[in-house]
Amino acid sequence: MEVELIKAHDSFDGSARRKIERLRVAAYCRVSTDDEDQIKSYNSMVTHYTELIKNNKEWIFSGIYADKAITGTKVDKREEFQRLIQDCMDGKIDMIIAKSLPRFARNTLDTLKYVRMLKERNIAVYFEVEKINTLKDGEFLMTILSSVAQQEVENTSAYVKKGLKMKMKRGELVGFQGCLGYDYDVETKSISINEEGAVVVRYIFDRYVAGAGSTMIARELNEQGHLTIRGNPWTSSSVMGIINNEKYKGDILLGKTFTVDPISKRRLENLGEEDRYYIHDHHEPIITEEQFERAQEMRRRRNGNRKCGVTPGKREKFSRQFAFSCMVECGFCGSNLSRRRWHSSSKYKKTIWQCVKSTKEGKRFCPDSKGIPEQVIEEAFIESYRMLCNDNKDVLEEFLKRTEKALGENSIEDQLHKLKKSIDKVSLKRKKLLDNYLKGIIEQDIYEETDVELKTELTNTRAKLEYLQQQSDEKSSLQRRLSDFKKALSHNEVLEEFDRGIFESIVEKVIVGGLDEDGNKDSYKITFIYKTGFKNEIGNAKERFGKSSGIGDKVKKMCSDISDEVKGVCSDVSLNTHRERGSVD
Repeated sequence: MEVELIKAHDSFDGSARRKIERLRVAAYCRVSTDDEDQIKSYNSMVTHYTELIKNNKEWIFSGIYADKAITGTKVDKREEFQRLIQDCMDGKIDMIIAKSLPRFARNTLDTLKYVRMLKERNIAVYFEVEKINTLKDGEFLMTILSSVAQQEVENTSAYVKKGLKMKMKRGELVGFQGCLGYDYDVETKSISINEEGAVVVRYIFDRYVAGAGSTMIARELNEQGHLTIRGNPWTSSSVMGIINNEKYKGDILLGKTFTVDPISKRRLENLGEEDRYYIHDHHEPIITEEQFERAQEMRRRRNGNRKCGVTPGKREKFSRQFAFSCMVECGFCGSNLSRRRWHSSSKYKKTIWQCVKSTKEGKRFCPDSKGIPEQVIEEAFIESYRMLCNDNKDVLEEFLKRTEKALGENSIEDQLHKLKKSIDKVSLKRKKLLDNYLKGIIEQDIYEETDVELKTELTNTRAKLEYLQQQSDEKSSLQRRLSDFKKALSHNEVLEEFDRGIFESIVEKVIVGGLDEDGNKDSYKITFIYKTGFKNEIGNAKERFGKSSGIGDKVKKMCSDISDEVKGVCSDVSLNTHRERGSVD
């Protein structure tokens, strides 16, 4: 048996497939910031490698690829680096020179990925400081040095994060990107009101608290020619960004987001993973705290906060595109009524409100409900309002006085104060008990028994405190509603046509359908429940008010869609669906 040795070819000798007389060499340079010192270093590197390659007779200058003010942790952000790799894949380069591993990449995985990719194509990467040639030297040393470079980034990131948190703790403004209605002074690091933008902010809060939805407000702002702080048209989300921003009441929350890690640089909303710092009375407010809280209360309702007694899986929707949206309830099954258009493409078009359960699940699930024209509800409210202001004025005034008197009593506040003092006392007792046990004054069994009793007392007291606090919040909310109710009545004693603003100010909800005085089912009975708890019933409303409307909505236009002075558009012309009978808006 004879074994013949067939020697391998040297990639760069004359026996290779492609004879390479001179290597095509390119250099890669990068600096991470645009500071003056780093820019000087950047220019020096470009000059140095240009001369180095051109002065070597065995090399052919293939260009300088340089990224300026770009991080080294993410290669996808470095356009010149990506162009360099693409040129290597296209066979235009034989060797790359980089000053050091951190200049090439500060991410160990990226370094190994691209070095191996280039090595497969017989392309060398030479790191000048470490004196590593990837075609000749192994990966072990390169991996260790690359890991050190990545660790350096992580340490720097930790130092920066700690410094930012210390600034937040001192109450310094960190990461302020600017917001509508405020100007930022870089030198003093303070913000002041910009009156031109503040007018728009006040308008948004006023309309939102009045009941307008974010989509409607965005449409109004765009029609008025207003733009966002970035010069873009208003959208629903940009309006809600204003509503949710605590800066407009003079406070500021620092640490809303956090960086997951310095390599991916992925930022997430801070839901408790990192410390946050809330600074009260940081700057001059544009709106009052009361108005801000009312807007948040409205937002929570619209977002569908689950409440006690709500059927599991059923959310309290609160869309406010129309005056009756989510305010009209079926008297037979308790579902909401939705707005629909009948014969929308003909002259007989008609806007009605129908039970959602009946329309979506089938008539058999709510057989007694019937569609009621929108204009009938409007006319019924005008009549109910007249009765409220005239026939029941004395009763209403007496009711308001009694309610205000009850709300004026400080019984809840007194109880809250006593409970807080009680909690402090029990907490102090537990602390003293623990001190006595640690000092050996009392035995362990006595300590454990007494501590359990005190802990139970503390838990019960805190539960009472939470319950009373909730009652206190509801009391404050009712006081505001009473104030709005009285204001609406005093300014509008006579109502000749439907006004959305008045309706939303004083009405809590409307129930369509129910039993009449004889116990018979009346599908067109309308019950208005006012925010004071006052109730007014109008039986057989379609028979009483339906005839005045004629056929369709165009005989008499009632503005239940938008009632403010800026909008003159009525509810019957706000939708143009061109659908057949039974289409849903």
